Amino acid sequence: MDVHPDLEPIAFLLGRWEGAGVVGYPTMESANFGQEIVFGHNGKPFLTYNSRTWLLDDEGAKVRPLATESGFWRIQPERQLEVCIAHPTGIVEIYLGEVVFHKIELRTDLVARTDTAKDYSAGHRLYGLVNGNLMYAYDMAAMGHPLQSHTSAELKKVADFTPDE
Repeated sequence: MDVHPDLEPIAFLLGRWEGAGVVGYPTMESANFGQEIVFGHNGKPFLTYNSRTWLLDDEGAKVRPLATESGFWRIQPERQLEVCIAHPTGIVEIYLGEVVFHKIELRTDLVARTDTAKDYSAGHRLYGLVNGNLMYAYDMAAMGHPLQSHTSAELKKVADFTPDE
């Protein structure tokens, strides 16, 4: 299946990425985590996005699941980007941003929460392709705290996208 031509600015994301990073916030102790992100497409002008993370012990073994999220990345004219992300914890985010070469910067435009979701009000995500690896940093504002660092990771591409995924 051919990638939709509008996706050219973000086509470098396509595939399965795996790696590790650090998570922390004033409401939690810092820890190491593992992550898998899969970017796919179905021939239309958007990418599908699925991410799952798990807590790692000191030796790098999986301890338990952490966060998961899924959504859609839609490229717009002039390398602008709209991203919709849903969380099973009752949070939905809409990000707006832009693509500059292999760097993507996103800021929440809208956050919606269910009655039982944690207090979360804003996010800022920065992604970049560095020496073939996907690096990212995620800042959030939650639980009465201002926007600040929450996670960062380095992921390696372990599989190119195939339409069968």
